[in-house]
Amino acid sequence: MIPVRLVSVGKAVPSRTVSSESLDASLGRPPGYTFKKSGVRSRFFAAADESQSALGARALHDALRNASLGVDAIDLLISACGVPQQALPNTACFIAAAAGLPAGTPAFDVNASCLGFLAALQVAGGLLASGAYARIAIVSSDLASRGIDWDDAEASLIFGDGAAAVILERGTAEQGIRAVKFATYPEGRHLCEIRGGGTARNPRAGAVPADYLFRMDGKAVFKLAVQLLPAFLDELMARSGAGLDALDVVVPHQASALGLLHAAKKIGVPEAKLVRIYETHGNQVAASIPTALYEAVMTGRARPGQRVLMMGTAAGLTIGGLILDL
Repeated sequence: MIPVRLVSVGKAVPSRTVSSESLDASLGRPPGYTFKKSGVRSRFFAAADESQSALGARALHDALRNASLGVDAIDLLISACGVPQQALPNTACFIAAAAGLPAGTPAFDVNASCLGFLAALQVAGGLLASGAYARIAIVSSDLASRGIDWDDAEASLIFGDGAAAVILERGTAEQGIRAVKFATYPEGRHLCEIRGGGTARNPRAGAVPADYLFRMDGKAVFKLAVQLLPAFLDELMARSGAGLDALDVVVPHQASALGLLHAAKKIGVPEAKLVRIYETHGNQVAASIPTALYEAVMTGRARPGQRVLMMGTAAGLTIGGLILDL
């Protein structure tokens, strides 16, 4: 057990709610096309004047309010976004500025694509256990709409924007990370990608505009994940020392309608234990899991004393899962 206590959660969404019907109209598609392709009824898109860091700061302020804490109570800020606000410097410093954290508050990024929040949670747990910090905030904020290629229905219609935050402290012997596992399979590294923006493809290396847009081979991702997930889940549960029946809440990455359906079938837990926000939020990249966790906590579905499984897949291809005892 890595002792971690979930102090509070926070959430923020952009100003615009975009329905599938409105996308049908704007994209020149027949009525019902977007929902049939995506399974998303509505999602949130940031306006041109809304920034990723400002959205993340709003989520952090929400978490602080829910814990009755001020910005000076945070010892460390970890940004866990799937795509950064810019290549350099890290997104954490932009969120810290937007949130008004005191000058000198340490802040850094942890990037594991859609599983960034889980990776950051593991890092934070180790830092809290070591005594290096007393109170850590993790913020996941992603504006997927800024990188959508509308000519590719598979890689565009499923996404939404959003941000979520958690505040953590060191837990007790009964609170914390019961088990955690990540596994990366580089043969899937080109199945989900944005090729531009780094040293491989940039204006001096022959980059074209399409390199800066998200591309995905969804069928190949699903096929590879289906092959790997059963053994992965078995090992994760073995590490926890208990079976699936010991889980009170399951918070999957809200990747796609098909992905959620398969996860529910494989995990085999009652529908009441599964947290679904995909239909009203879409895939929010790294903000997906913590936003779903926020919904579970704020609705009372995830409470102190319960055991929560958070899991999903990410670009790379990476599979990750973390079991948290609240």
